[in-house]
Amino acid sequence: MTGHARRTPRVAVLYDLGSATPNDILAGAHRLCEIVFVADFDRPGAAAARAAMLDLAEVVDVTGLDAQERLRLLVAAAVDGIVTFSEYRLAETAWLAQGLGLPYHDVELVPALVDKLVQRRILAEAGVQATRCAVIGDDPAEALDRVGVPAVIKPRIGAGSLHTTRVDSAEEFLATAAARPAGMEFVAEELLEGDPQVAGEFWGDYVSVESVHTPAASRQVCVTGKFALAEPFRETGMLLPATLPPEATAEVLTLEAAAVRALDIAHGVTHTEIKLTSDGPRIIEVNGRLGGYVPEILRRATGINLVRVALEVALGREPRIPAPRHRGVTYQYFLTPPAVAGTLTSVSGVPELAALPGVRNVETHAEPGRLVDWREGTQSHLGVVYGSAPDHDTLRTVAESITATFRPAFASPAGAGA
Repeated sequence: MTGHARRTPRVAVLYDLGSATPNDILAGAHRLCEIVFVADFDRPGAAAARAAMLDLAEVVDVTGLDAQERLRLLVAAAVDGIVTFSEYRLAETAWLAQGLGLPYHDVELVPALVDKLVQRRILAEAGVQATRCAVIGDDPAEALDRVGVPAVIKPRIGAGSLHTTRVDSAEEFLATAAARPAGMEFVAEELLEGDPQVAGEFWGDYVSVESVHTPAASRQVCVTGKFALAEPFRETGMLLPATLPPEATAEVLTLEAAAVRALDIAHGVTHTEIKLTSDGPRIIEVNGRLGGYVPEILRRATGINLVRVALEVALGREPRIPAPRHRGVTYQYFLTPPAVAGTLTSVSGVPELAALPGVRNVETHAEPGRLVDWREGTQSHLGVVYGSAPDHDTLRTVAESITATFRPAFASPAGAGA
């Protein structure tokens, strides 16, 4: 035999709580690359997937190691690309990519992707969007004076609407600021008031744009529609295609492209959330990684696998991304509990959900005894209904049936709003 067999490229994936499971990542890597999971098992998100990673792929265990030791292990692993699907590992992935000489977000860019205050400043200075935003320090009244009410109080660095609260008065602002968890820095932002007429009365007043960035170009893959938020800012699901009219879609895409240019994003996959207001679309935030739950719905709706695309980009390749074509409407509907903090005692209606028209799968993690807290944002939901409908009107009927059918019960509902 002459010549040398071509070595399968290897991609390091810094794993933590994020938008792709180990199985998702390995399925995306099929016949493309080998996956090397990089895991700090002191992190709850990595610890929860420990068995799956160890059973399925090579794992570089970096638990307890400093940055230089982690870099040395990855040099020894001889990886050809690096990526993360977790908000919490963006900074470390960028630093390791720089040390390995591999493409990824520049280290200098990461603060603009994870720090809400920094991102707001950049977008304002670039003339893309001015949004009042201030850190809540020792004297919350200073932030109140700068931002005003109504406002949103949220972690300065975080994801999934964790500890995100709307406040409508100065009293609410100061009380919420005083009750914020210790050990986390919070910001207050001007509330972006949504206009339900843009996407339609039943649907969410915000969307997301999924985009892919390589040295050749930035490409907008799709606009993902949303179901209406549950109080205060909890996502209840998403749908493809969105219900936006063409003019509103064009405005959303124009704004997203301007934000990407202002932040100087040149690599990877981004997930940009945009509020639909009566004054036009407004940036909620630009995320420097794949959006949660997005890979599944996009793959089911169009066949496009954004996890695989992210791995291709990590290897320095130009992915082929066809224009999405939709047959009917594809959806995920989250089984969202009421705004309580308490113990789940029982659920009813799950078998009936599976019998609804167009429902493909019902995934639940609603075990009695589970502690549920609305302040956990998206992580507080009790399951997901996956399905499709011939049109948006039919989907609305199904979604209303899901809400009426699924009934969780809780002990100690007095925690609501706490």
